[in-house]
Amino acid sequence: MEEKILTGRLYDVQGFSVQDGPGVRTTAFLKGCPLHCPWCHSPESQAFYKQLSWMSMRCLGVDACKQRCIKACPKNAIELGVTQKDVKTGTDLQLIHVKRDLCDNCGKCADACYVEALYLCGKDYTVDELVNRLLQDKKFYDRSGGGVTISGGEALSQLDFVIAVLKRLKNEGIHTALDTTGYAEWEKIAMTMPYVDLYLYDLKHLNSEKHQAVVGVPNEVILDNALKLAENGKKLQIRIPVIPMFNHDEKNIRDTAQFCKRLGNAVEVVQLLPYHNLGVMKYLRLSDDPVAEATLPNDAYIEKLKRIFEEYGLPVTVH
Repeated sequence: MEEKILTGRLYDVQGFSVQDGPGVRTTAFLKGCPLHCPWCHSPESQAFYKQLSWMSMRCLGVDACKQRCIKACPKNAIELGVTQKDVKTGTDLQLIHVKRDLCDNCGKCADACYVEALYLCGKDYTVDELVNRLLQDKKFYDRSGGGVTISGGEALSQLDFVIAVLKRLKNEGIHTALDTTGYAEWEKIAMTMPYVDLYLYDLKHLNSEKHQAVVGVPNEVILDNALKLAENGKKLQIRIPVIPMFNHDEKNIRDTAQFCKRLGNAVEVVQLLPYHNLGVMKYLRLSDDPVAEATLPNDAYIEKLKRIFEEYGLPVTVH
């Protein structure tokens, strides 16, 4: 009987990352997440399946490619769309429109699109393939005190693959970080502890009802897992997205600071991540649904929130 090869599904591997842990790092982003944060700057990370993305700025127009994508689609899910001016030549370009209700993300149109205006978000890697890619940057890890960060989505949703990759990295002497929402059974998180040097740990809101109403899950298991990691001597880099009209009020920030203080010496740093709208274009590439946007928090207010954490003696940075 042929042995099944273990694979994981990623949507990106990003080198020269300097915000996902110490030093220069390479971050592997896995697809799939049990949370559905409406501000997520990587909406392609949420679904576990591969998704067709349409980037209009790359398109040469259907006249240039003789409607290759339209002809390739077996579901008739691609039709003629709007006409727009080519920014370089000033000529009219006839673009396409993806009928999302018919598209099944088969990827045949992406295969036909040689300029990759249409492309699938999601690529399957074997453990060997991903580890070999991550090892290409080892000289940068060694020189900078960096390493590899496994991120998502929620990496714990592909636990067997993640552990297999982490084991290999530790055998190579590489510093490892795991970026997680913390929303998983403790047994799963405990299985990663021998192979993870640092947890990048997200805290969205300290009120569980508000947490569930906005991101779709309660927070009790998230907070409990953070406490257990601290009790087990693991290091945490707490990441707090500052989202207007959700968690940016002073009460929640103080509640969060108090909770971080309970984690004691486990907390290496608290990162405040002010909301930005850079992910809006990614939503538009994946769907025709309207995108909700919040008002960007101003620098003075973020500085005020930073001082609250400092009042509790917590190291804090803004990114």
